[in-house]
Amino acid sequence: MSAGHGTRADVVPPEVLAARAYLMRVAEPPSRAVGAFVARHGPVETADRIRRGLDLSADLDAATEARRDVDRSGADLDAMAARGGRLLVPEDPDWPAWSLKDLHEAAAEDLPDLLPPLALWVRGPLPLVDAGRGWVAVVGSRAATDYGLWVAGDWAAGLADAGMTTVSGAALGIDGAAHRGSLVAGGPTVAVLACGLDRPYPAAHSRLLDRIAGTGAVLTEYPPGTVPGRHRFLVRNRLVAALAIGTLVVEAGARSGARRTALVAHLLGRSVMVVPGPVTSAQSVGCHALARDPETSVVGRVDDVVETVGDLGRFAPDEGRPSRSTDGLSPRVLRVHEALSRRTARSARRLAYYSGVDLHSVELGLDQLERAELAERSGGRWRLRPG
Repeated sequence: MSAGHGTRADVVPPEVLAARAYLMRVAEPPSRAVGAFVARHGPVETADRIRRGLDLSADLDAATEARRDVDRSGADLDAMAARGGRLLVPEDPDWPAWSLKDLHEAAAEDLPDLLPPLALWVRGPLPLVDAGRGWVAVVGSRAATDYGLWVAGDWAAGLADAGMTTVSGAALGIDGAAHRGSLVAGGPTVAVLACGLDRPYPAAHSRLLDRIAGTGAVLTEYPPGTVPGRHRFLVRNRLVAALAIGTLVVEAGARSGARRTALVAHLLGRSVMVVPGPVTSAQSVGCHALARDPETSVVGRVDDVVETVGDLGRFAPDEGRPSRSTDGLSPRVLRVHEALSRRTARSARRLAYYSGVDLHSVELGLDQLERAELAERSGGRWRLRPG
């Protein structure tokens, strides 16, 4: 193995990197058949069996038949190393297991579009193990208005000033404005692509992606040489939603991909926020539709976003803000409250995961919320109390 793709051998065995690189190309992601086989047999044995067509299930055989004879794992790893990139795998301590856990659970609940990735091709120094902790997805329309572009850039800069990391898809419009706003403020930002890292898309953002990779991260589950495709953008959106603790939709048309990202975030139990716009603007139709969901937060300033997604919210100024039922709660209990849902009853352990609060403190907080008539039990689980 060349030095180029052996750079993670100190952390991950080379045969594991090679196997996962092969699996990333052998089936179009996300592949339920490949993922299930890897979970049972591990990546090395799975790759070996697929290459030889040996003892495969019918669905795995069908998913890999067209590409199993094409093994470019070594070339792909070398190509990424030459561009300063790497293949990040679940066996690596830097794997974003915390934020991708919900995709595993969604897969178990038979949601085929929300499968976790087998690995991620990555450029940039930002540790991905921190994904979800203070990471906010900022998404919206490609055909953004001047209003939307200003909000995306200005608010992304404000989030960076608050110590938060923005995640987006590097598209024209809102995505690009959010990435630039973070960079201008000196903060890291993360771009998730629907193509290979060597095929920057859109081409106009080639230099922007290089800047993002300088301090943040550019990542994809597609191997080198993969061109963007309509279905790949939809697949990519699940990663944008999963890597962030909350998704902010700045502008979205009626059929916007940003709206789909928000719906995925809802399914994963993440916070969803929308920026209101003029009722006469076609680029705000999607935001206003999302705002009708009681679990969506309508936000009017950066501090609202910070308050919605995490612990940093306690630093947000509250001048001119009316009193609310949650005033006076400690930061930990407030985080437990924000993890509750009106529609879905959740276990205390699940709430601990969503809130980032230890289980014992969650249980104490739930007792306090029940006494304050802000939460109610439902079959051993908890939900927000109506009202």
